Amino acid sequence: MPRECEGRVALVTGASRGGTGTALAIRLAAEGARVAITARSASGLEATRERIEEVGARPLVLPCDLSDPDGGRERLVAHVEDALGPVDILVNNAAAGGYQPFDAFGREERRIAAEVNVWAPWELMQAVLPGMRARRRGWILNMTTSVAELPAGPPFARSGPARAGTLYGGSKAMLNRVTVGVAAEVEGQGIAVNALTPQAAILTPALEAARESGAIHPDLFEPLETMVEAALALCTASPDGLHGRIGYSLALLEDLSRPVRTLDGARLLEGWQPEDLPGRLERQRATMQAREGGGYGLD
Repeated sequence: MPRECEGRVALVTGASRGGTGTALAIRLAAEGARVAITARSASGLEATRERIEEVGARPLVLPCDLSDPDGGRERLVAHVEDALGPVDILVNNAAAGGYQPFDAFGREERRIAAEVNVWAPWELMQAVLPGMRARRRGWILNMTTSVAELPAGPPFARSGPARAGTLYGGSKAMLNRVTVGVAAEVEGQGIAVNALTPQAAILTPALEAARESGAIHPDLFEPLETMVEAALALCTASPDGLHGRIGYSLALLEDLSRPVRTLDGARLLEGWQPEDLPGRLERQRATMQAREGGGYGLD
């Protein structure tokens, strides 16, 4: 079958911890893209490099501290384009913030969240858009969170993201607004600009133990493959069809009737195909409604 990203250049941030950024970089490479990966952790990037090489590709590894305006991000796109060619796909996946009470966050924590979640994506979008406009082709995807949505209330939940997600959710809410604003500005120019939210807790390696121990309800997670498949759809779709969306992973896959494949693109993922998703979504909704203090999606 033809590969969806053959010959395209992709830049993925936050690709060093084995989660969504790593998994999406692997899938983009498997689909034929020339992939550049960036994060602070050089060792984490090397681990991602090895996994990308397993699917037959050679990524460009660019360590960079996105939380520091002088940490290399101002030259990141130029480095990618010098080595691989013009950026066709930009994925702003890196995130910072964490969950704790509003008055517990210090100035440095607030600064880092703003830099990583808002200003780094802003600057990287500014860097790639002139070339995308000139070529009339490009895809920008910003990874976001359900915590960016306004908490339901009052009365508000007594625990959970509504009470502990103000910094993370607030900064991602701004990213959502930036995403839609940029989408409006480039409409009709051949560039797709979207954001994507996990439907539930993404089953990263860090969460696997929590699921196995029962700390996460089995209906409140989704595999990395579904998040990656939804991201790939937004990184390849026509701007006439998918543009200016703040989408949820499983709902988007259901809407598109899109088959979910493994990270190497070689096989279908059992139990997570379009015909399986309505039942899974309904169970997630029911479980979240039954749990005190939940929101619809978790990440």
